[in-house]
Amino acid sequence: MKTKVFLKTVVLSVITMACTLSVSARNDNNLIYNSEQKDGLLIGQTVYKQDGESLSNYIKYNYAYDAQKRMIQNETMKWSNIKNSWENDLCIRYKYEGANVTTEYYKWNNKKAEYILVPEMTVVMEAPKL
Repeated sequence: MKTKVFLKTVVLSVITMACTLSVSARNDNNLIYNSEQKDGLLIGQTVYKQDGESLSNYIKYNYAYDAQKRMIQNETMKWSNIKNSWENDLCIRYKYEGANVTTEYYKWNNKKAEYILVPEMTVVMEAPKL
């Protein structure tokens, strides 16, 4: 059981690190970032691909917080050139219960038109003590 929780934690950490690296890599791969803040919190970020002098939509991130300014949702949308609109891709939700943080990973299901929980990616961790 402990091994299973450890492996889930490692996988989630790798995914989180990859998302963080992609967000912090400001101009690599001709990507341009436009951040949106409200009350000092990052609530959205649109990423554009630069091709010469033109920009095209690429990825969009939306963030939600609770009253204590803890992130409770991180949603990623991808641009569809076919539909000429943003399409849901994945969503990570965080639940805070006492000293524990539960991280749930959801993938968008087009047929059901809703996010579907990926249970094997759910991780419960003890919140860091400040």
